[in-house]
Amino acid sequence: MAQNQTKYSFIAEEIRKRIMNHAYPLNQPIPDEITLAKEFDCSRMTMKKALEVLVLEGLLYRKRGHGTFIIKSALDADRLQIHNQEVNGFTKLLDGKKVISKVIEFKVIFPTEEIAERLHIELETPIYDILRVRLVKEEPYVLEHTYMPVGVIPGINQQILEGSIYSYIQDELKLKIASSYKQIRADKATLLDQQYLDCASDDPVVEVEQTVYLNNGLAFEFSKSRHRYDKFVFTTVNIARR
Repeated sequence: MAQNQTKYSFIAEEIRKRIMNHAYPLNQPIPDEITLAKEFDCSRMTMKKALEVLVLEGLLYRKRGHGTFIIKSALDADRLQIHNQEVNGFTKLLDGKKVISKVIEFKVIFPTEEIAERLHIELETPIYDILRVRLVKEEPYVLEHTYMPVGVIPGINQQILEGSIYSYIQDELKLKIASSYKQIRADKATLLDQQYLDCASDDPVVEVEQTVYLNNGLAFEFSKSRHRYDKFVFTTVNIARR
């Protein structure tokens, strides 16, 4: 278990891996809370919290009187599953798969009015301007245009950009990512999309625009990610509270 990781989040991560690796049959409930609690040497309450995480992610659903089942559509391996409450980066979303990050452009600039407004900074604040294409099995999935205040996320370089920025933020800078605000829209493929995502001129793309915040309330990222329509699924889970 990683340092500072809670027991229930560690368990949720392990069960998530099992689900994605087809360790549990799809037509039967997964082991019950008591059985899993014994296996992971934890309380039933901890196990309940771990499973609740996966329910909120859209991986599991509870059927009263029958148990907890895997949502089959969540196992669509060819599509990137974006959840409405997701604040992890692309690499984390595809945990277990080799992600290649190719840097197209990287420079420090001053923000436009739109970017300054989204990051809640002044126009004189230097920011990173990052354009990357993210590939899985050498196939392009998403074209990311990201802006980050230099003062909030110091030390970004080419090596970090070729890996995971979010891992650098959390593991090296020891900052905690807390929340994000997303807007999702459909758009026509641009020339950049056609060049880097292997899109046809008449292919649609899915754009995810988001502002992401640290737990101290600072906005550290404003980005527009352009996804291939055939590699993207947005999942939202609404649970009735009784």
